[in-house]
Amino acid sequence: MLPLSALPNLACWQAATGKRMPAVGARSAERSRLPSLQSPFPPYHLSLREKHLHMLRLPVSRDALLEQAMIGPSPNPLLLSYLKYAISSQMVSYSSVLMAISKFDDFSRDLCVQSLLEIMDMFCDRLSCHGKAEECIGLCRALMSVLNWMLRCAAFYTEKMKEPLEQGSAENQLTMCLERLAKILGSTKNRALIHIAKLEETPSWSAIEQSLSKLGDNLGHISNSQLQSQAEECIGLVKSIPTMLSVHAEQLNKTGFPTIHAVVLLEGTMNLTGEPQPLVEQLMMVKRMQRIPSPLFILEIWKACFVGLIESPEGTEELKWTAFTFLKIPQVLVKLKKYPQGEKDFTEDVNCAFEFLLKLTPLLDKADQRCNCDCTSLLFQECGKQGLLSEANMNNLIAKRFCSGYPATNSLTADREHAPRLKSPENANIQPNPGLILRAEPTVTNILKTMDSDHSKTPEGLLGVLGHMLSGKSLDLLLAAAAATGKLKVFARKFIKLNELTKHISGEGSKAASVRALLFDISFLMLCHVAQTYGSEVILSEAAPPGEVPFFETWMQTCMPEEGKILNPDHPCFRPDSTKVESLVALLNNSSEMKLVQMKWQEACLSISAAILEILNAWENGVLTFDSVQKITDNIKGKVCSMAVCAVAWLVAHVRMLGLDEREKSLQMIRQLATPLYAENTLQFYSERVVIMSSILEHMCADVLQQTAANIKFSATGVVTMPYWNFLPAKKPIKEVLMGVFSKVLEKGWVDSRSIHIFDTLLHMGGVYWFCNNLVKELLKETRKEHAMRAVELLYSIFCLDMQQLTLTLLGHILPNLLTDSSKWHMLMDPPGKALAKLSVWCASSSYSSHNKGQTSAWQRKRHREDIEDYTSLFPLDDTQPSKLMRLLSSNEEDTSILSSPSKWNHDRTMSTSLSASQLHTVSMRDPLNRVLANLFLLISSILGAKTAGTHTQFVQWFMEECVDCLEQGSRGSILQFMPFTMVSELVKASTMSSPRIVLAITDLSLPLGRRVAAKAIAAL
Repeated sequence: MLPLSALPNLACWQAATGKRMPAVGARSAERSRLPSLQSPFPPYHLSLREKHLHMLRLPVSRDALLEQAMIGPSPNPLLLSYLKYAISSQMVSYSSVLMAISKFDDFSRDLCVQSLLEIMDMFCDRLSCHGKAEECIGLCRALMSVLNWMLRCAAFYTEKMKEPLEQGSAENQLTMCLERLAKILGSTKNRALIHIAKLEETPSWSAIEQSLSKLGDNLGHISNSQLQSQAEECIGLVKSIPTMLSVHAEQLNKTGFPTIHAVVLLEGTMNLTGEPQPLVEQLMMVKRMQRIPSPLFILEIWKACFVGLIESPEGTEELKWTAFTFLKIPQVLVKLKKYPQGEKDFTEDVNCAFEFLLKLTPLLDKADQRCNCDCTSLLFQECGKQGLLSEANMNNLIAKRFCSGYPATNSLTADREHAPRLKSPENANIQPNPGLILRAEPTVTNILKTMDSDHSKTPEGLLGVLGHMLSGKSLDLLLAAAAATGKLKVFARKFIKLNELTKHISGEGSKAASVRALLFDISFLMLCHVAQTYGSEVILSEAAPPGEVPFFETWMQTCMPEEGKILNPDHPCFRPDSTKVESLVALLNNSSEMKLVQMKWQEACLSISAAILEILNAWENGVLTFDSVQKITDNIKGKVCSMAVCAVAWLVAHVRMLGLDEREKSLQMIRQLATPLYAENTLQFYSERVVIMSSILEHMCADVLQQTAANIKFSATGVVTMPYWNFLPAKKPIKEVLMGVFSKVLEKGWVDSRSIHIFDTLLHMGGVYWFCNNLVKELLKETRKEHAMRAVELLYSIFCLDMQQLTLTLLGHILPNLLTDSSKWHMLMDPPGKALAKLSVWCASSSYSSHNKGQTSAWQRKRHREDIEDYTSLFPLDDTQPSKLMRLLSSNEEDTSILSSPSKWNHDRTMSTSLSASQLHTVSMRDPLNRVLANLFLLISSILGAKTAGTHTQFVQWFMEECVDCLEQGSRGSILQFMPFTMVSELVKASTMSSPRIVLAITDLSLPLGRRVAAKAIAAL
C-alpha cells in the first residue's frame, strides 16, 4: 500500500479543477433542497464533508467511496476518480473493491452498473495478491461474490428483455455484463480461485447455482443469437469450475497398450483364483494413468486373452486360460461397468471394442484353430448373458464374424490364410474347451450342492460323483471353472470336510471299508492337486484352534514339498508315535496286501514317513532285499495312492540332506513308488487315481531331480505336467538372462507368458533389490523417447509380479541414490530420466492405492518378504513424543512454538509450516510404504529449495508433473498427501509447474491449510 500522503489533497484538487468546495452551511442548505435519494448500500451516518475529510486523512474506505459515488441515478465522477486513483496506486486491495461492488443490488440504475463494470475492467485481467494467506483466501471469496453479482445482473437484464420498450437498453447492458463475465471466467487463474472459494464456502456456491439457474431459464428471452451463445458459453464456464481438475485428454494416437496386455496375461497365468476386484482396480489405475480410451482399453483386454489362449501350453494351463477368458473376464467387465463412464454407455464401448477385435482376423483365426470352435461367437453370447452386449449388437457381431471367418462367403478375405472350418473330419471328435468350460461352471454348482448333503450313512452315492470327476480331464475342467468363478476355496473346503468324514469308523465291513478308503484317497489326491495347481492358500481355512485344524491342512503345511519350501526330514511332524510306526512297518512287510477294515488312514499317512526311514535303513544295512522293498512299496501304493504321496514327500526332504553317493537307494524307492501297480485286486478308479498321483509326485520331485540329475519316469498323462518349469539356461549368469529376456521383450513390444515366468523365477532367485536395480539400469540406457516410454510400460507390468516390494526398493533405495549422488545426475537426462520419473509415479500410485484397499494378490503375499528394517530405521518412532519424521515435516523457521506444542498443530498454522496433508489425515507412519513416500518427498523438497540446479532438479519436476497427470479427481488418498505444503511455493517457480490447475492438483483442497496454500500460490502467479 502507498502512504496516505499519496492521496491527492484538497488544495491539489482545487487547483486542478478551478473550483472551490462550498461552505458547510451552504452545502447543508443545498442538500435540504434536493430530493431524498436512497443508497443501495448500508447507510453511513457521516456528513459528506466529514466523509471527504475522513478519506483524505485515513486509509481509504472503499465502501464509503462507492456508497457516495452511487447516490443518484448516475455515479459521482469525482468520487469515482478517487476510487480509481486508489485502485491504480494499490491503496485498496482488489478483494475489497470486488466485495464492495458485489454489495450493489439496484440493477435498474444502468449508469451505476456501467461504472462498476468499468471499474472491474481496471484489474480483472490481472488479479493478484502477494500478501498473507488470509488475504488470498479473501480474494477468492470476493471473486466468487462478484461472480454471483454478475450472474444476478445478467439474469436481471435477460428478465427485462421481455418488455418491448426496455429491450434495447437491456440488451446493451447485458452485452456489457457478459463481456466482463467472459473476461473473468476466461482466465484459468480466476476459475481456480473461485474453485477454492467454492470449497471454502459451500453455501455461497449454492447461491451461484441459483443465479445460474435463473439466468439459464431466461436465455429464451434473448433474441440476439450471438448474445445468447455468449451467455451459454459463460454458463458452461461456471459449471466447469467444480470439475476443472477431472478433465484429462485421452490418448488417441496409440492403438496398443502393452501394460494392459501384460497385466491381463499376468493375472491369467498366475492368479486365476484371485478376486476380480483387485484386477479391476489395477486395470482402472493403468487406464487412468495412461489415459486410454474405453473401447481401446477393452480391446486390449480381449487381445491379451486371445494371445493367452493361443500360447498357453496344452493341458491344465490351456483349461485355466479358457476359464479365465470365458468366465472371469466377463465378470471383470461387469465390475468395470459400475465405474463412472461420464456420458458414455459402457455397452457401446464393449460393442465398439468387439468391432475392432473382429478386424484382427489372423488372431481370431489362430484362436479358433487352437480351440477348435468359434471363440468369438461363444464370447459374444457370454457377454450378452452378462448384460454387456445388447441382443441386436450381439447378433450383428456374430454375423460379421461368420462372414469374415469363411473365405467362401467373403471375397475380401480370399487372400488371407484359410480360416479353420469348425468340425472338420480330423477334429470332429474333439470337444472344444470353451464349450466344456461353459458347461462345467453350472456343474460345479451342482456338485457343491450334492456334497452339502449328508453322506455319512450312504457314502457310496458320492463315489459315482467323484468317479465322474476323475475321468479324463473332468477334474481339471471343474477346478478351472471353480477357480475362475471364485468357488475353488468352497470346493476345497468340501473335500477337506469329506476327508475328515473318513475318520469315523463304526463296525464297518469290507465294502464299507473300501468305500471309506476310496473317499479318503480321492479327496486327499484332489486336495494335493489343487494345492499344486492353484496354490496352498486356496486350501487353508481361517484361523482355527490348534486341535481343530483338519488333517490335510496340517499335513500340507508341515510335510508337503512346495516351490521355495525346504523341509527338515527330522522334524517332529515326521516322527509320530513309535508304536504306530512299528505296527505299520509290520503290516507293510508281512501282509500280501494292505488291509482296509478299521484302517485309520490319517494316522497311516502321518506314520508312513518314519516307517519309510526304518525300511530304508534296513535296506541299506542288508536286512531287507530289493524284492522285499519292492513288495513293501507295492503295498503302499496298491490300494490307496495317498500313502505313496506321503512317503515320497518325506523322501524328497530326506534326499536333500544326503550326499551324492548316499542318494541311490532313496531315489530308487521314489522310482518304485512312482511306478503304477498293475494288478487285478486294486480298488475302483485306480488308473484315474494313478494319473493324479503321478502329476503330484512329479511336482514334488522336480527340484530334487534337477539337483541330482536323476531320471525318474512318471506315468504318462499325454501332456506336459509342468510346462513352465526350468526355463533358465543351466550355465548362464542370471544377470545375463535378465538382460537378454528384457531386451527381447522390449524389441517385441509386449510380455508373453513364458517371459513372465522367467522374470518371476529371476525375481525369486536374485531378490527384489537386484531385480529392480538391474532393470532400472536398463531403462536408463534408453536414449530414444519412444523406446524409453515403451520400456516404462513394460517395466510397470513386470513390476506387477511384486509391486509392493519393488516399489519400496525403487522409491526407498534406488531413487534416493540417484538423486543424492552428483556423479549419477547425468543418467537422469531426458528421455531416460523422464521415463524413470513416470515409472516411479506409476508404481507409487498403484502400490499406495492397492495397499490402502488391502488388495495384494495371494501369489504376491506368499513370496518371501525381504527385510524392511531399513525402512523402519528411516524414521525411528517414539510413542511418547513426536517422531523424527513428524519433526522434520513440521519444521517451522518462523514459529518454533508450534513444534514445542504439538497440540497447536491443529490451530494457528503459519504458511511456513512444513506440514504434509498426510499428517493432518493422521496417516500411519509405521507403514513402510508411507515412510518411504514421506522420505522421498522430503528429499524432493530439499532439492527444490537447494541453491544448485541440475538434471536431478528437472527429474523432480517431471516426477511432480506425472503425479498431477495420474491424479484421480476427488481422491484424498493420493501420494501427493506426503508432500510438504512448503513445496508448493518452490514448485510454482518452475515454468512448467506455474499453472493454476497444477497448484490445485498438488494441494489437498479438502483441508483448510491446503486451500490457503493453494490460494496463496495461485494468487501470486
